Amino acid sequence: MKKLLILFLIVTAYSCKTTQSTASKDNSDPSKYIKAISEKDLKTMLYTIASDEMEGRETGSKGQKKAGLYMIEQYKKSGISFPKGAKDFYQPVPATFMNARRNQNLPDSENIWAYIEGSEKPNEVLVISAHYDHVGIKDGEVYNGADDDGSGTVAVIEMAKAFAKAKKQGHGPKRSILFLHVTGEEHGLHGSRYYSENPLFPIENTIADINIDMIGRRDVEHSNTNNYVYVIGADRLSSDLHNAVVSENNKYIKMDLDFKFNDPKDPNHFYERSDHYNFAKHGIPAVFFFNGVHEDYHGKGDEPQKIEYDALTKRTKLAFVVAWDLANRENRPVVDKK
Repeated sequence: MKKLLILFLIVTAYSCKTTQSTASKDNSDPSKYIKAISEKDLKTMLYTIASDEMEGRETGSKGQKKAGLYMIEQYKKSGISFPKGAKDFYQPVPATFMNARRNQNLPDSENIWAYIEGSEKPNEVLVISAHYDHVGIKDGEVYNGADDDGSGTVAVIEMAKAFAKAKKQGHGPKRSILFLHVTGEEHGLHGSRYYSENPLFPIENTIADINIDMIGRRDVEHSNTNNYVYVIGADRLSSDLHNAVVSENNKYIKMDLDFKFNDPKDPNHFYERSDHYNFAKHGIPAVFFFNGVHEDYHGKGDEPQKIEYDALTKRTKLAFVVAWDLANRENRPVVDKK
């Protein structure tokens, strides 16, 4: 009888432990991890990625590859690995692919990816993207691309660090997250097109793409404030995605959301001009966060000292809370529009 009682207690204790470990975590409030988004860290990373040492990060160049190594180093320092099914942090993007439509004599290049596996729905994947290439050196001048898209590049890395911290403390995302730094954007969205046509995870398992391209400056339309961001594409395929952006902003960030460039009739056609579009083409809900163009767009004056780091930090936090919601909500965003 005594042996049976001891066995019963052991089984009960194991059962309780198992139940606790498999029970759904309460990830309803991201507030603690919003605070992990650091203005200081964003600034430190951007001054490196957008330095002359990286030679303007032209697609496939020595400088771009050097920037990529620095980015990978940041992931490794935070204990974030490359995705399951990949052999390292690189997805090679062949020159033959990039030059097929219009030969610009681009060399081989690479997308860079990092990954945090979901705790409950690991086969469903949220993509957070930004391009890390820029336009290189022109007439001996280095075009450093601090805003375009150094700002998005460091935002993605900083978001990954916050998610990694949450996971270490028992609040990892319920869905998997792929942090995707794409190449060749400046030459025709090549890296994102390559990933969307050669995805590591089945494209139908991709629940959404959050794309960040230029979030460190302000445009002339907002000369009196940087407390805004343009939101493009969120409602084109999914009301759920649009509602998530609005509700998470209202709850945690309280930034002015400007939908001007989301108008399908907008002559700038920004919806088709950044990497989220290659996901949207495949029916994946996508949102693009953007500060608008400014006098240094694609100019040599796009330098890290001109970045408004309070705005960069706040916009990164907005992207983070939207990602937190998408990664942890019960159901993936429904595609209810065409």
